Amino acid sequence: MCDNEFSTERLTKIFLDLAQIDGLCGQEKLVADYITRFLKRLDLSPYEDNVKQYSGGNSGNVVCLIGTGGDRVFLSHMDTARSTRNMKPVIQNGTIRSDGTTVLGVDNRAGIAALLYAVEFLIENKIPLRDCTLAFTVCEETSMDGARYLSLNNGVKMGFVFDSAFEPGHFIHGTCGAVSFTISVHGRASHSGLDPEKGISAIQISTAALSRLPVGKINDSTIINIGTIHGGSAINVVPEKTKIRGEIRSMDVNSIEKTIDMIRNEFNKIIEAKGGSYDLEYTWDFKPYYVEKDKATYCEALRALERVKLQAHPVIAWSGSDANYLNEKNIPTVNFGIGARNPHSNDEYIKINDLKVSTAIALQLMMDS
Repeated sequence: MCDNEFSTERLTKIFLDLAQIDGLCGQEKLVADYITRFLKRLDLSPYEDNVKQYSGGNSGNVVCLIGTGGDRVFLSHMDTARSTRNMKPVIQNGTIRSDGTTVLGVDNRAGIAALLYAVEFLIENKIPLRDCTLAFTVCEETSMDGARYLSLNNGVKMGFVFDSAFEPGHFIHGTCGAVSFTISVHGRASHSGLDPEKGISAIQISTAALSRLPVGKINDSTIINIGTIHGGSAINVVPEKTKIRGEIRSMDVNSIEKTIDMIRNEFNKIIEAKGGSYDLEYTWDFKPYYVEKDKATYCEALRALERVKLQAHPVIAWSGSDANYLNEKNIPTVNFGIGARNPHSNDEYIKINDLKVSTAIALQLMMDS
């Protein structure tokens, strides 16, 4: 640990500066500009990559190599799930929240603030800063295109994401993967009063097949959810088309593939009995990952938590983050809890001490010691 004390006032200001910048998914440019100015003031050389050509947004990721870029990357995302436009902060009893009319933007402006202040603190206090890479990504709340298309130096061997809603001390070292699927069911339209027997109801096919599917947690490692169903055109027409959207989450890639096959089999049985047809398409939103306890990333996370005198709580989670795509790039990565309470709601808040502790964790991982 270093002897210098963090400035609570300075850290809070950085967080509030960021939180009051509106930056929804695909509209992160003003946040990127703030980060770029901040790092350039420290005589660093951040740059914006070309990810916006894939995401369709107005900004790329902001990437900054410190020294050679080192063997580790520190990452937080720039977008918020909901708008922070006209956010009015309220600081009371050691917490920061909004006035209740908007989200606060803790997810993930708190992660950005912790990383930026850690770098500023080390540089301004002339504490040796190891070679490392900073990355601030776009579109984490939607497509994760920022992390998906993030290009890093080959020397980067471990990743530390600051984005989990868990309290500091927790870190996610494994998550499920998730697949989104769409089933388009095709029946035959007919007048429901004159010739109902000539029709094939796409809605009936859909409900009959769905009634045969397990939903929710179907075993210890897999979840199915049917999210939306849209079909039909009018109350006097046998519905010709129905579209079903859902997702499968699992800790195991093979389990997801088997679940897709199971869904196909159930629809095949109903189609054979009732006629009609269907198409099933699916895409991976993110792949599962698991960072073993003997990996350098895991060990470094434990070391940092020990140095800030926190009990370590390794966690397996059912949600995804940019860490999934770093792991898919064969960069073992964990996601640190930053204490974002009630994320994405107007009741969102963060304890100022959690901001300080997250910064201290980042500092330990960045220090050249």
